[in-house]
Amino acid sequence: MAYDLQEQEQIAALKAWWEKYGTFVLTIVTLLLVAAAAYNGWRWYEQRQAHAAGLLYEQMLRAQAEKDTAKAREVAGTLLEKHGRTLYAALAALQAARLYHDAGDWKAAAAQLRWVIDKSGRPELVATARVRLAGVLLDAQQYEEALAALAGEVPPSHAVQFADRRGDILVAQGKVEQARAAYEQALREAREDHPLRLLIQFKLDALPAAS
Repeated sequence: MAYDLQEQEQIAALKAWWEKYGTFVLTIVTLLLVAAAAYNGWRWYEQRQAHAAGLLYEQMLRAQAEKDTAKAREVAGTLLEKHGRTLYAALAALQAARLYHDAGDWKAAAAQLRWVIDKSGRPELVATARVRLAGVLLDAQQYEEALAALAGEVPPSHAVQFADRRGDILVAQGKVEQARAAYEQALREAREDHPLRLLIQFKLDALPAAS
């Protein structure tokens, strides 16, 4: 097929451009394809991890329901070891902390909660773990450490729980007026329908009258 002069010039220009930039274009296209394949492969891997972690978490809940504490702890340990990046690992650590606490093993319970705080990377669960860790340390009579768990930034979603738990610790220390202030703060933060409101009011009313 014959080309006129203008078409020949366009073809020549295209060939010249390709000779100059063709290798670069092919490299970019190859890198994009490799990146897309890597991304899809990573998503597939994460989905497999999440699925496997979900199955293990179901096993843990089943073991809890059957009062098989040893099995529940074992599965929780596997979740943290093999699927620590998943949501299920953090949930399992919270559940395991409760199991250890109920068994009186406060050290192990605290370790599970600290894992959530340090490793989960999930702010909503970190806040829950901080409140629970303060409770475990309170039961262990480690009052300063319990207050330290509540120190720093307080998430608005957990402001009531933080103030309430701080009040509990201060009561245990015999610091009645500071405890009163903490409970009053908790009540100010709590909506009328907050599930802790009545309990906080009861604890506040049970404090000795101010001298």
